[in-house]
Amino acid sequence: MQEIKPKPPAGAGQLFGHPKGLYLLFGTEMWERLSYYGMRGIFVFYLTSTATVAVFGWEQLTETELQSKALSYLGWYAMLVYLTPIIGGWMADNRWGQRRCIMFGGTLMMLGQFSLGFPHAWLPAGSEIYMLWLGLALLIIGNGFFKPNISTLVGDLYEEGDHRRDTAFTIFYMGINLGSILGYLVVGWIGEKVDYQLAFFVAGLGMLAGLILQLTQAKRYLGAIGIEPSALLGQKKEERVDRHRPLTQEERDRIKVILVLGVFIIIFWAGFEQAAGSMNLFAKYRTNLNVFGWEIPASWLQMVNPVFIIILAPLMASIWVSMGDREPGSPAKFSLGLVFLGIGFLSMCGAGLQIGDSETVKASIWWLVFAYIFHTIGELCLSPIGLSVVTKLAPLRYLSLMMGLWFAFIGIANKGAAEIGKLVGVSGPLATFGGVALVAMVAGVILYLIREKLVDWMHGAEEIRVAVGETTKEELRITADHDGVPPTHFSGNDH
Repeated sequence: MQEIKPKPPAGAGQLFGHPKGLYLLFGTEMWERLSYYGMRGIFVFYLTSTATVAVFGWEQLTETELQSKALSYLGWYAMLVYLTPIIGGWMADNRWGQRRCIMFGGTLMMLGQFSLGFPHAWLPAGSEIYMLWLGLALLIIGNGFFKPNISTLVGDLYEEGDHRRDTAFTIFYMGINLGSILGYLVVGWIGEKVDYQLAFFVAGLGMLAGLILQLTQAKRYLGAIGIEPSALLGQKKEERVDRHRPLTQEERDRIKVILVLGVFIIIFWAGFEQAAGSMNLFAKYRTNLNVFGWEIPASWLQMVNPVFIIILAPLMASIWVSMGDREPGSPAKFSLGLVFLGIGFLSMCGAGLQIGDSETVKASIWWLVFAYIFHTIGELCLSPIGLSVVTKLAPLRYLSLMMGLWFAFIGIANKGAAEIGKLVGVSGPLATFGGVALVAMVAGVILYLIREKLVDWMHGAEEIRVAVGETTKEELRITADHDGVPPTHFSGNDH
């Protein structure tokens, strides 16, 4: 069936071989991620701070109970943040279109950050906790409308068969990581060194900047892309009455691949998201943070991940491209991601061994640095490829919904991450982190063993590859020189 798909405006032009609309989406996502990661990096610190404990009436809690409560709040928030994209994806597919959902969601997230940053002194005594819940609710609902739809727009910039799509997702992923670096650096420092609520307000200003960028530039660089619900674009105009036709066998098989990979995605992110919870608390309270005589904010350690994504992405991209026909398929790359996650937690086991049962001994900062580096390698094997796989395998009329489901898997993982993090206070860091390492590695092996069946269900998605000739190699070199990120994947069904 013919697909009717808007194209970028003819006058918008290209930059470094890609539509300029990609860089608009890059900038919008960068500001939104500054807001999200900046808030996330200090959230458990805010909830366990002396001032917050006094305002919320939590003084009777022990340190372990307080940290457990903070992780519970983080877990529910992070889970719902990734579950609501199912609603936002459906709305974009069937009612509003991606662009309207992005503006609505971004506005709610901005108001959510401002709610968290609303000074406690300006509120009636006893009502502070309700402002916290309001802020989290606005962030959760807003993210549901924003997150799946801006990712979908990246794929919509390119025609079917355009080999630049995977490269585009890698560039887009750099916007995510640049935003997270700025979030940890600016919002994290303000929160830990000045005031947590002021930091939330600054995070809201970051979201406002993203909204202004999208509001003023979207028409110029995106044209009609994302305006009409994609359920209508998946069919000929005269066949829109057939929008609820049954899925074909090929479509069902490809959806099965998304669902199976979703199970392993849950395992990966349940471990990876210890970064915002148990590893973040371990960094603040059980790690020696002195660097060259200055105690760095604990949240800054989370910058290791996005910094090394930017450093390692070109290297890994070059490795994949140089392998040619021997490049592993997406399921095999996912399995590698799980194994590297496990190796990272072995480093955390080293930190657990160093502190032992002592309440005063603090672990070396390098244990966490190496853990984050290995986790980053795992993420590069899995996360950007996952976004691209969904845009390739999902039927067009269900694209935003399937993207929302993909983020829902991550949401379930975030709730699991909080429950795992609580075990650190009960079983200790060594047992908890060691268990995560074991589960991740076993899951990686299982996924590797079933990879060929998943490739079969993709119906050619892992079979057609781009021939890397001298011209293509020159294009890769130019892209790397200008973007710092050469194309990462050349194994999709749209090549």
